[in-house]
Amino acid sequence: MFTGIVTDIGTILELEQRGDLRARIGTRYDISGIDIGASIACNGVCLTVIALGQEPQNWFDVEISGETVGATNVGGWTVGQGLNLERALKVGDELGGHIVSGHVDGVAEVVGMADEGDSTRVTFRAPDSLAKFIAPKGSVALNGTSLTVNEVDGRDFGINFIPHTKTATTWGQVEMGDLINLEIDTMARYVARLREYG
Repeated sequence: MFTGIVTDIGTILELEQRGDLRARIGTRYDISGIDIGASIACNGVCLTVIALGQEPQNWFDVEISGETVGATNVGGWTVGQGLNLERALKVGDELGGHIVSGHVDGVAEVVGMADEGDSTRVTFRAPDSLAKFIAPKGSVALNGTSLTVNEVDGRDFGINFIPHTKTATTWGQVEMGDLINLEIDTMARYVARLREYG
């Protein structure tokens, strides 16, 4: 489990197709505190660490199945790209965002951007099947970042990115047409299910 509070911006150092996709991700994390088998959310995708090293910088390797590549934006990852990283939640950690599983529900598209003071309002288009789970003032995880929805118009929803979020995550580099990993709020899923059978 995760909170959607990004704690490092990693860099993709290598990508190699070996049956599954293998990625090497550079990080500022102290790798002496990471175990093989640990879970790290990479742009919101919960991935398992399979190798660790320190040359030319701290890095960890993950393997990504074809199913995960097809259900997320991983297929568009490129060497040199930044990734939002978060270590798995430990008992006693502060829950600063919302409960995030790291299981991406679908991919949203950036369809609008506008500066509002120092902040940036970004409009996303959700897949039809997920739009009903997104509500104004509700939570979503986008590329692993816990965010509050400002407004909803059909499949489109807006998020306001403050300057801190743009510098502490990869959101400062967002562009029109980007495909974004979307995880809906677990509570929204259960509420919708209860209403369906209530």
